[in-house]
Amino acid sequence: MYSIIVVPPPTTEDETDRTQLRLAPGERLGFGRSAADNDLTIAHDGVSRRAGEITAQGAFWILSNLSREQTYVVENPEGAGEHIKVGPGRLDAPVPFEFSRIVLPAAGDLLPIEVWAPRHDYLSSEGGLDGATTAPAFSVDRTKRYFAVLAALCESRLRGEPHAPLPTVDQVVDRLRPNWPAASRTSVQWNIDYLAVKLRLKPGPETADTGPRLNGKKESLVSLALRFDLVREDDLVVLRGPLREPSSAAVSGRPAR
Repeated sequence: MYSIIVVPPPTTEDETDRTQLRLAPGERLGFGRSAADNDLTIAHDGVSRRAGEITAQGAFWILSNLSREQTYVVENPEGAGEHIKVGPGRLDAPVPFEFSRIVLPAAGDLLPIEVWAPRHDYLSSEGGLDGATTAPAFSVDRTKRYFAVLAALCESRLRGEPHAPLPTVDQVVDRLRPNWPAASRTSVQWNIDYLAVKLRLKPGPETADTGPRLNGKKESLVSLALRFDLVREDDLVVLRGPLREPSSAAVSGRPAR
């Protein structure tokens, strides 16, 4: 059974006119300018005769860059700017993304090859070990105001603008006010501080150590949230629903405003 789907660059202006190539585990797909040397021909003067090779490996795939000079970038279109670089001559670089886009620099053009890895293998939950369950790494309640603040901070990058500047506190207030009429600069900033402690970017009030000053607090929160999928695009629905205060005021003894 195939596990990898490769979608070549468009050959016409019609983006829908793209053939899909399927690879089973262990199968290889060479690509480049030369029709005689490759399974996938990319007819562009800026592409090497033998540009690279894709190999299916079960639930993931590996990429070999056979170019002598060009670095290839493999983007995760769903990863808010996440990408890896495969340098010239690098062989068998593992690619961890379910949806990927290989970007080939070609004499002023950027040619995309999409690679999908739809196969998912999971560990069976049957026959687990007895004893206490593992504590969650990050515990968030998606119905609470602090999560809506976090979602508002992440929104632009989740909507396909990986390098977008983060919203200001005033912009977050405006975004949340339709469902949180009492939102203000003070209440939003309080929830940002709450998140910094809750996600362990800063020590909690139970310790005398206040920790170093956290510069770029919003950037740190968004980076952590997107890296560990604490906020996904599906979670942006919270920006349209009613919001509740946290159940406890663990940060300063005051309820979230």
